[in-house]
Amino acid sequence: MDKTAESQGYEPAMRRAIELAALGSRHTINPQVGCVVLDAEGNTIAEGWHRGSGTAHAEIDAMSRLTPEQAQGSTFVVTLEPCNHTGRTSPCSLALITAGIARVVFATDDPGKQSSGGAERLREAGIEVIGGVLRDEVEELIAEWMLAIRLGRPHVTVKWASSLDGRAAANDGSSQWISGARSRARVHEQRAAADAIVVGTGTVLADNPALTARTPQGDLHNHQPIPVVIGKRKIPGDALVHQHPLEALVVGHNDLHAALSEMYDNGIRTAFVEGGPTLASAFIAAGLADRLYIYQAPMLLGGDKMALGDLGISTLSERIDLEISSVEQLDSDILITAQPTRKDV
Repeated sequence: MDKTAESQGYEPAMRRAIELAALGSRHTINPQVGCVVLDAEGNTIAEGWHRGSGTAHAEIDAMSRLTPEQAQGSTFVVTLEPCNHTGRTSPCSLALITAGIARVVFATDDPGKQSSGGAERLREAGIEVIGGVLRDEVEELIAEWMLAIRLGRPHVTVKWASSLDGRAAANDGSSQWISGARSRARVHEQRAAADAIVVGTGTVLADNPALTARTPQGDLHNHQPIPVVIGKRKIPGDALVHQHPLEALVVGHNDLHAALSEMYDNGIRTAFVEGGPTLASAFIAAGLADRLYIYQAPMLLGGDKMALGDLGISTLSERIDLEISSVEQLDSDILITAQPTRKDV
């Protein structure tokens, strides 16, 4: 049997491993990983997944459900290349070697500089390794984490709401509410899906937002994003951001690259930028926006309160092209999900 045919034979187990991976938390410095263990006849004898930082990795979680005799000669089907470094846990590659398994099948390589190399270590120990099984499916599941690890900064989503003529507010500054109730509920779901919500000091001073993720009934979502405030201006002590369930990360400067590095060092892997036009434009102009959520309401406002400001574009050839991945109608609003063209990923 050639390697291609052999890889295809492990696809059902890998699909199950992907299902298990999705059970893990998205809000962790580690990726979602699932594992299925097969005996010599191809029967599933154990399953496991990673539940969050400091907990057992998927392979070790699955191995804990096996006797030493069962582990010997088994095949571990895992969504991510087994790690090869000691962090909060010991290397999975070493544990697999010690257990005497016969084979490891994985979907995608570990992009971490310190944690990669597990496949090569396993091969050197005489264990058969098959990589690339359902790679695209797994990379889609953990795409945000993989980008964060590769770039050493959080995956950044920039969101704004505007009228169809691109205004974020009327001439008098009023903007509540341009988007409808269903759109606003979706935004709170998107906040809850992120590790952090990011605004500028201008938004805090002008709007005094709570920066929490809430249900339409006003209850807090189970997961709350860490509030991050970027800018040099001082925030009042009684600002609502200080009442957030999580301590705010206040970045006292306007260097976005440095701010993202600070977020990354604090365990933030996904950032939801929901500040005003100045901050949104700065992230896009700097090439730091990985995804855009653009809410458009069926109204015209005119005036100069644009949803985006200067992007540093002086001629058409300098434009930022967008790849639109979805367009969804939310009652009378439209939600466009798009990715700016990138050259550094």
